[in-house]
Amino acid sequence: MKIGVLTSGGDAPGMNAAIRAVVRRSFNLNCECVGYLHGFNGLIKGEWRKMTQASVAGIIQRGGTILRTARSAEFHHQEGRDLAIETLQKTGVEGLVVIGGGGSALAAMALDAMGIPVVTVPSTVDNDLLGTDVTIGHMSAVDTVVQNVNRVRDTATSHERIFVIETMGRDTGHIALDAGLASGAESILVPEIEMPLEEVGRRILRAHARGKSHSIIMMAEGYGHGFDVARQIQDQTGLETRVIVLGHLQRGGSPLASDRIIASRLGARASELLVAGQHGVQVGLISGDYVSTPLAEVTSRHREINLHLYELARSLSG
Repeated sequence: MKIGVLTSGGDAPGMNAAIRAVVRRSFNLNCECVGYLHGFNGLIKGEWRKMTQASVAGIIQRGGTILRTARSAEFHHQEGRDLAIETLQKTGVEGLVVIGGGGSALAAMALDAMGIPVVTVPSTVDNDLLGTDVTIGHMSAVDTVVQNVNRVRDTATSHERIFVIETMGRDTGHIALDAGLASGAESILVPEIEMPLEEVGRRILRAHARGKSHSIIMMAEGYGHGFDVARQIQDQTGLETRVIVLGHLQRGGSPLASDRIIASRLGARASELLVAGQHGVQVGLISGDYVSTPLAEVTSRHREINLHLYELARSLSG
């Protein structure tokens, strides 16, 4: 059997560890392996390379993806999908592993419906996919946010300021919630939960009256515009407020050990499923055990944030 692998959508720390696991587990299972460059664009344009055990040596600690990644508008059209199928047939691939997020899962589902067996590996810093407790890259992104907040608190304390920290999370607030709890943020703003800024302002003023001279407001980008939020908080409280937009810093850097382990487990499992004849699914980890979730379910909606975690963070903030 010949197995193909590609990375698609936004990059996430741990993608290289997943690629390495797919390739090396494929060889363990007496399979050949092909890597496609630039995601689904590479399938359409016929960009590929033969993968060997040596080609994935020394990459487990690297951020980004050695196969590069891209978003493909062309794949949304039937002509693009036909070209992708043609590339897969020319390279003799009998099963494909797609490493990426929700958009990648949708594209993978389309290929699987066209007769190409596909298994997806959930890799997105947003951690918003059903069928797994955690996605590759999420905890590394959270750690990046927390490290930056640790530095910002020094300045916030020295200048007695409020800082609004804007994280990634256009549709879901998993990064903001986890990073907010881990960094002791005074308020956490996520798109899933309605939190009026008047309430945030009141919490800040109550803390200020108790002698607290600074506050960290963790905000997912899907909640609103960071500078608008900061201006409203400053107008309401009269306290100097600043904004830090972390942006793509959250995607870069060497993956944490936890992400390398998750990526290694899921990448290897994806190869095993294809060899066993299972496809049209996402491989995930729930309570430490492997699960296979149909792609139709994975793409049906976003994974919800943990409301108990949100309430815990709220109760612990000062």
